[in-house]
Amino acid sequence: SFLPERSNLAGVRHILLVLSGKGGVGKSTIATELALSLRHSGKKVGILDVDLCGPSIPRMFRAQDNDVHQCDSGWVPVFVDQDKSISLMSIGFLLEKPDDAVVWRGPKKNALIKQFVADVAWGDLDFLIVDTPPGTSDEHISTVEALRPYKPLGAILVTTPQAVSVGDVRRELTFCKKTGLRVLGIVENMSGFVCPHCSECTNIFSKGGGEELAKHAGVPFLGCVPLDPQLSQSLEEGRDFIQEFPKSSAFPALAHITQQILDGTLQRSS
Repeated sequence: SFLPERSNLAGVRHILLVLSGKGGVGKSTIATELALSLRHSGKKVGILDVDLCGPSIPRMFRAQDNDVHQCDSGWVPVFVDQDKSISLMSIGFLLEKPDDAVVWRGPKKNALIKQFVADVAWGDLDFLIVDTPPGTSDEHISTVEALRPYKPLGAILVTTPQAVSVGDVRRELTFCKKTGLRVLGIVENMSGFVCPHCSECTNIFSKGGGEELAKHAGVPFLGCVPLDPQLSQSLEEGRDFIQEFPKSSAFPALAHITQQILDGTLQRSS
């Protein structure tokens, strides 16, 4: 495969894709929490938000009013913290008005995704997390193909516990197999609801669908992430998600998932 001589991804050690078979399972939330959790482990992280219809990453980091600047090697990502340990690039930054809809046909979307992959000047990163569009759509395939020359570490599949969601993610597993993308594991999101008053965890949906699917497909099950209403509320109110996240009930679950990813990268490099 042909790589440009000095590619913008040259300084990126690991590329992780966050995928699901459908919308609404919390891919952007998991991508965000994963980034924060990796940052907690002392890693430098970038998030590439290629979800053209619902670019929600900028809002999660209260960065939606930032403009993207150009430099010699392309677009400069937006840093979200003082010590520049998390940087973002999103289609959201390129829309004239935040409420603009992206009404483009396939070829234009695919061209933009290719440009997104090639033209963001990330600098040195330990991890680049790619938040993908839902499903196995055209854009989705473009993303995987545009990243293939850079040998991504693999994909994390997000499901919710219900059988319907699990069925959609099963299709995503087939997609990964067909496109030769390694599946690092499955995360079951919204796995129970943690009561803000008594901290008891209730299963709103069923439970265990993600684990069952992982077993069935022979891929690792990385863990369950509960719904934490306090964390959701902090997002809704535009409070500092970066500060709130370590205090949430989702944090231990994500720290555990992150550790497995880090352990995996160590094994592969040794």
